[in-house]
Amino acid sequence: MFRVTDFRSALLLLLSSLGILTGCDRMVMPRQAQFTEQANAKAEEGKYLEAINLYEAALDGSEKAAEVHYQLGLLYDDKMNDPLNALHHFKRFLTITPTGKHAEEVKRFMKRDELTLLTQLSGDTILTQREAAQLRNDNLKLRKQIEDRWAQDKAATTAAKAGPAAPRSARPNEKQKIPANARTYTVQRGDTLASISRKFYKSSERWGRILAANPAILEKPTDLKPGQTLVIP
Repeated sequence: MFRVTDFRSALLLLLSSLGILTGCDRMVMPRQAQFTEQANAKAEEGKYLEAINLYEAALDGSEKAAEVHYQLGLLYDDKMNDPLNALHHFKRFLTITPTGKHAEEVKRFMKRDELTLLTQLSGDTILTQREAAQLRNDNLKLRKQIEDRWAQDKAATTAAKAGPAAPRSARPNEKQKIPANARTYTVQRGDTLASISRKFYKSSERWGRILAANPAILEKPTDLKPGQTLVIP
């Protein structure tokens, strides 16, 4: 004969088992959430590079990755002073969630970062409103250059992690043969190929000619270093 006490014991056992299972579920945290939580902690500690590595490890291509791209954009923008990488992650955020809660804020950040980056490329430290408007108009042409430069920087970072290598730009400047009577320019701190192009040609779009004229020391725009002597065609 089934007794009430047996029923109560069985019910308590069942509830206890469900409680254990619920507790186990809480202990299991998705991989993305684990990396994100760790990254948040590192960012609060001021260990921004470690936070960036953890955030990047949390990127899985899902819609939840939009928030990770947002956090990466903020880190690169506010803490690393790197508008190029900030732009990349803000664009990825908008691609995943174009109408997300941070969308309008991100669009404002992107406009500011694009202007900052274009100013750096032009070599100008102070811009008038007219010059700023002109740079914005040039944005469509320079977008591809920005994306290419971001890819080059990422490739260089990957190569550095793989092991030390001797880049072409590290070779002594004397190895470059400078023709007699050639027009030359010594690279200054803060110069870019675009800013040098503006100095000599009144246009930032002819930087490719300078790159092509100096193959011995420049393989790509990021090889430019202060103290190099460039041939200006």
